[in-house]
Amino acid sequence: MKITKLETFHIRPRWLFLKISTDEGVCGWGEPDLEGKTKVVEEAVHILGKMIIGEDPMNIEHLWQLMYRGAFYRGGAILCSAISGIEQALWDIKGKTYGVPVWQLLGGRCRDRIRMYAHITPNVENPTVGQVREWAKKRLEAGFKSLKTPMFAPVRHIDTMQTVEKYIEKFAAIRETVGKEVDIAIDFHGRISPAMAPILCRELEPYYPMFIEEPVLPENVDAMVKIAKSTSIPIATGERLFTTWGFREVIEKQAAQVLQPDVCHCGGILQTYKIAAMGANYYCSMAPHNPLGPIALAACLQIDTCIPNFTAQEHPTMPDGTDLGNILFKEPFRIVDGYIDIPEKPGLGFEVNEEVLKDFAYDGYYTCPVEYHSDDNSLGDW
Repeated sequence: MKITKLETFHIRPRWLFLKISTDEGVCGWGEPDLEGKTKVVEEAVHILGKMIIGEDPMNIEHLWQLMYRGAFYRGGAILCSAISGIEQALWDIKGKTYGVPVWQLLGGRCRDRIRMYAHITPNVENPTVGQVREWAKKRLEAGFKSLKTPMFAPVRHIDTMQTVEKYIEKFAAIRETVGKEVDIAIDFHGRISPAMAPILCRELEPYYPMFIEEPVLPENVDAMVKIAKSTSIPIATGERLFTTWGFREVIEKQAAQVLQPDVCHCGGILQTYKIAAMGANYYCSMAPHNPLGPIALAACLQIDTCIPNFTAQEHPTMPDGTDLGNILFKEPFRIVDGYIDIPEKPGLGFEVNEEVLKDFAYDGYYTCPVEYHSDDNSLGDW
């Protein structure tokens, strides 16, 4: 079998689908996304495609090494996102060729269903306590047992005691609304300073968060280590890290207890599997990052099925359900009582409705939100 063609499709709201064809008629799909830079990733996909056209798609590890090491410069968000989408599609081809889901090729299942966690709401500034309660109640009524909440604060006020008090009030309201049987994670999004993060963690401890995601930015691992040592709340990070090399220091220094590699950025399915194995040696759990499309979710579900240290799976919780494959897949994924059943179909476990892709097409340009401090108009972290 030989790779013959790579095709890309920009899909609203900000996704990039990749189709890899072979000379035996077996096709695979991947999602080489990178928020705000997908056009650049698309170009990288086709540059890498020149390296692998004519190659055997079954040799996934060899082709990964070829794409990653086949030039002087390695790593980074653009290259790793492009490789990730290609690698997903290669696994899809391999699973379809052998007639089994990818998780069967990675050692078999470790569970019978996959726990999902829902976002309570988008990152809305300063909602009322009543609004927060209502949003949490809706997720509870939908059957979710795990939730995640953003900080609910303007970037300019994130490091004030007034913000801490207001957020604690809202988080306490969420906990009271959903009870003690539901897990609640918090996404700091790297917006908190190393000085304020331990204070905020201390005030949150009585409400038992499932984890705190990116209490500070991940570039300085030692800063995260200090925060991890200052609190009993598990620390999560990983969405902005690439390959096993990017996770090595975080794991070895025990800066985080929950690892969040993004299968569309970290290098793909096998890299995510390796990161899970590295983390398992330090008793880390896995909560793969996924704010993206349904192919990204499909790839995550394969990993979630076969790793022993899985905790919960993120998804964007979009109202139209397209993040679950609604309309885009012939059979979308379904969440029942907060869980998705193990995918049993070959490859990544879905069939794309190719005839409807044109209805979701756009030019590929997407701008990530940019936030400024209102008092001096200086740039703030998103």
